Amino acid sequence: MINTLDKVDELAQALKAVLPMNPQYQQKLDKKFRLEFNYNSNHMEGNTLTYGETELLLIFNETKGNHTLREYEEMKGHDVAIKLIEEWAGDKEHPLTESYIKNLNQVILKEPFWKEAITADGQNTRRLIKIGNYKEFPNSVRLQNGELFNYASPAETPILMQELLNWYRSEESTLHPVTLAAMLHYKFVRIHPFDDGNGRIARLLMNYVLLKNNLPPIIIKAKDKQNYLRALHLADVGNFEPFIDYIANQLVWSLEISISSARGENIEEFEDLDKELFVLQQELKNENVLKTSANAEIIFDTIEENIIPLFILTEEKLVTLKEYFFDFNRRIEYELDDQNGTFIVGTKNSRWEQLKENWLTKQIRAEMKKVKNIKYNYELKGFRKTVSAPSFWLNLEIYFYEYNYTIQTERNRNQPAQMPYGQKLSNIELQNFITPLIKEIIERIKQANGNH
Repeated sequence: MINTLDKVDELAQALKAVLPMNPQYQQKLDKKFRLEFNYNSNHMEGNTLTYGETELLLIFNETKGNHTLREYEEMKGHDVAIKLIEEWAGDKEHPLTESYIKNLNQVILKEPFWKEAITADGQNTRRLIKIGNYKEFPNSVRLQNGELFNYASPAETPILMQELLNWYRSEESTLHPVTLAAMLHYKFVRIHPFDDGNGRIARLLMNYVLLKNNLPPIIIKAKDKQNYLRALHLADVGNFEPFIDYIANQLVWSLEISISSARGENIEEFEDLDKELFVLQQELKNENVLKTSANAEIIFDTIEENIIPLFILTEEKLVTLKEYFFDFNRRIEYELDDQNGTFIVGTKNSRWEQLKENWLTKQIRAEMKKVKNIKYNYELKGFRKTVSAPSFWLNLEIYFYEYNYTIQTERNRNQPAQMPYGQKLSNIELQNFITPLIKEIIERIKQANGNH
């Protein structure tokens, strides 16, 4: 990460050396940042305006396409919010305040509206979204593994927001601007103070810090959303460096574009081509043109690349507990269209290398065109520390459908995680599925140990 921050500093000096910019080049660069920021930040939150429609709306005040009025209004509101943070960043006398942040929420959301929400116990509901005020109800998000992730409570929010701004003022002249911007973003998102608009405001505040330090704004690309969220999830477990590094790398892009613009070089061609290809891809997906239909090869690859690693990672986490039990058992079963069977039966002498060799056979591959589900059970049998010697187990069930598959556990049985074919899961994404399950086993073992 230090090398990335050094690169930011070097590029910032290089940009400073080619300033002031030719007014024509500056105007072109400002337009690019404006459109990129508005399009990507809103697109990431579900706004369906294309890049071209965003340009038509913001530059020519005209509309095109079949979108809701709210989508047009929020895009225009976000554009106003960008101008606000630019003004605030240029005013060195007035500090960032809670009233400024509440104003941003009011500007980007425009007016109150009804929205689908999730209650604290995971039930779906509808809620009136009030603007410009902190949340009155708990807000949460459902993770890919089906778990609910809860943010700060409504009672905690005002205090935490005061503490956040106190932290910001105390670190404003100490931390590197990139570190300060990234951590302000993360700490704000972790509170999630409003009913809606938190992600957009976090990115606006982050760019407020950068602009105040005479750096260009950064654009979190909608196509890179998964990497962005992955870095945020690492910060959730106390590992902040990947997120700071991610933000620094996005700033490197902005600095390089700015330097190229100052030199009169083309800043449009390759980036815009890539963006248009991405927009086209999303449109095709929305029209169900690019759906990947299940076949024997795709299902086989899914099991080899995602499912077996999920099983292995589960056992890697549980292996240290084996000595406290009399026995353990691993069992993996499959169900075909016309029969059931067990293709891997785990014993305490079996090794995953051998099991995978057994799995990766032509016979199994041929059967994949008929597979309906795979069920994995890992049992720790007979806890040695108690007279009753209870057993503990973990279950995972994978169901294969025409265009996706689901990973189901006891915790997400009502809303299993749906996964598309052809996407290899990262180690972090695999961990997200099993971490809450293993934590449950640990708690149950603690309780059994406390009652012996």
